[in-house]
Amino acid sequence: MTERCGPTRGLARGRGATHDPYARFEPTRSEPFDDGWEGDGEAPPPLRTEVTVEHPRRVLSWNQSPDVPFELSLNPYRGCEHGCAYCFARPAHAYVGLSPGLDFESRLFAKVGAAECLRRELARPSHRVTPLALGINTDAYQPVERDWRITRQLLEVLAETGHPVSIVTKSALVERDLDLLGPMAERGLVQVAVSVTTLDRNLSRRLEPRAAAPQRRFQTIQRLSAAGVPVSLLVAPLIPVLTDGEVESLLEAGAAAGAVAAGYVLLRLPREVAPLFEDWLRHHHPLKADHVLQRLREAHGGKLYDATFGHRMRGAGAYAELLRQRFRLARRRAGLGGRLLELDCSQFVPPARPRQRREEGQLDLF
Repeated sequence: MTERCGPTRGLARGRGATHDPYARFEPTRSEPFDDGWEGDGEAPPPLRTEVTVEHPRRVLSWNQSPDVPFELSLNPYRGCEHGCAYCFARPAHAYVGLSPGLDFESRLFAKVGAAECLRRELARPSHRVTPLALGINTDAYQPVERDWRITRQLLEVLAETGHPVSIVTKSALVERDLDLLGPMAERGLVQVAVSVTTLDRNLSRRLEPRAAAPQRRFQTIQRLSAAGVPVSLLVAPLIPVLTDGEVESLLEAGAAAGAVAAGYVLLRLPREVAPLFEDWLRHHHPLKADHVLQRLREAHGGKLYDATFGHRMRGAGAYAELLRQRFRLARRRAGLGGRLLELDCSQFVPPARPRQRREEGQLDLF
């Protein structure tokens, strides 16, 4: 559907994006038209979250990027209700004909049957055991997970088969699954990275409107750590001017909560994210907008973003090097490491392969 995709401006309460840019692959576009009813004082209806069921055939994705510490990933949902204005995954919504703006955070897809798919893929003789990164493109513990419980079902399969998994989230909902994560941690099968952008509650409310409050995320680190789950603090994204002054205080708070490692990612603005984030800046921080964008250009050779491997996550140049040195020194002072310990890949036991009908293939011998 394309009727909602367009440059309509306006702030939707509880949402991060300020408008819906066009879905770049759609053949048609709509244009706004003033029919004389605008400005009559009627508040627009609230933008409600819609969830579409998706039945995937495969759920595991392999990557060869040298910039990320994993080869295998799985995303239970498309789109993310957290609505982070900076989310690098927004452009992916264009592949389903929807806008990377408000559509990305309000029109979601739930991969129903993902656990059964995962079980089939793990049962294949060709499966190579390596830590599975859960919820990398979009948060596996975003608010809709409370009802759909797809992430929970996936964890049950991973726990049953002894498959190692790493999780990145900014949601306190991960605490719900401590009954699974705790025993997996005792076996060296799980680690969690909790993403925190800022300690400023007001900034966080505008920047990532449906994510857990910053202080609540540190409480999540504390509870995971108390349950024996290895936790790292991920300062992501690190936003020039807006949050780069908080590096030291964020790392100190993470260490106090029980994190044992920390990392960061410089703000990434691929494709439609660049104009979306710039529009957000000019709405919420008009006096700082040009300064933020200039700092990003300094770190990316004059551009707002450079997708080159080895460069896209940290940037280059004097400003990027200053951030790197500050972070390394602050991490050392806080007593945090750079990486968590490696997960154990030796405990994996493939699930039983589902029996096939004779016409579908070879039957099991026993």
